[in-house]
Amino acid sequence: FLAHVSPGVPTMAVYVDNMRARFGRMVMSHMIADTDDELLAMADKIGVARRWHQCPGTYKSHFDISLSKRSLAILAGAVQISAAEMGRKILSRRNRASAANTTGCALGE
Repeated sequence: FLAHVSPGVPTMAVYVDNMRARFGRMVMSHMIADTDDELLAMADKIGVARRWHQCPGTYKSHFDISLSKRSLAILAGAVQISAAEMGRKILSRRNRASAANTTGCALGE
């Protein structure tokens, strides 16, 4: 989900990683975005309930999504990145975040 591109305005994107973590019978990946608004818009678009939003408003804000939802996100324009790239994005966010926003979730720790 790439935002409309205007001259001089950076594009923002939603990203899905290639992690494959088992959760019961499902296989899960992460979905993050440059902003929570973009993340929630994509979740709505692909049918992921907002109640599954983890760590909203923090540098760890993300959804764990099934492979079928990952495929839908890619079809809707999400950018595929490696798990290592996801880690670098989260680390970069953490470095920019205030100490007040660093508790409560395991992603990226």
